Amino acid sequence: MVRRSEFDDGQAAKRLRVPVAAFRWARHTGLVPGPDLPTRRWSPAAVATMDPDSIRRALPRTPISGGAAANRIAETLGTPNLSGEKAAVTAFVVRRLIDLRILTDLSANPDGSLVNPDQLDLVCARDDLAGLVAANTPLGPDQAAHRLSVRRTDFDHMVRLGWITPADSVEVRYGTSRAGAVDVPLFRAADVDGLPTAHPEVEWTTLRAVGKGMCSPLAALPAVTA
Repeated sequence: MVRRSEFDDGQAAKRLRVPVAAFRWARHTGLVPGPDLPTRRWSPAAVATMDPDSIRRALPRTPISGGAAANRIAETLGTPNLSGEKAAVTAFVVRRLIDLRILTDLSANPDGSLVNPDQLDLVCARDDLAGLVAANTPLGPDQAAHRLSVRRTDFDHMVRLGWITPADSVEVRYGTSRAGAVDVPLFRAADVDGLPTAHPEVEWTTLRAVGKGMCSPLAALPAVTA
């Protein structure tokens, strides 16, 4: 058997025979020290000093999915997500709270998320919960353009210019075949709302008055390159 010279969090959890979610939570709380190697991984010696029992006890409740967390937040706000109806709070919001480090992602799956229900309880008790959800609500390009009172083509130029970037995307199917599926970018409501303040050089009143079929005032602006 080949001996590992370094461990990522999943490998370290497997070595210690603890759930990855428990290991990640212990890392968040400081029970597990930060990686000791330049590769941002742990050495075998560092893993050997970790206490599996303490790591297991650090996460006493079973983690819940991003979707379940979204349902809990929606219930807290008095707008429960009902089956068959548009969700008031989606997993998109939960992922943004993870991005903001308000919640900690405990999942080893890059396409999913798991959170500590105890940590979620604290988030749901926040006085600014409604504002957090509103700021992190997802908007598609058409919704973002409507929110800014500009044409979709003008908003597309804002994306091209690098003024705003998608926070996520969702696959939308047209028909029953995946051949007709497209990825639709999703933007944070707060990022969309902040565009006029972030770009006072734009004559927003004039931009909003541009008629259908007319050239966008933003068309001639060069995109910023890294």
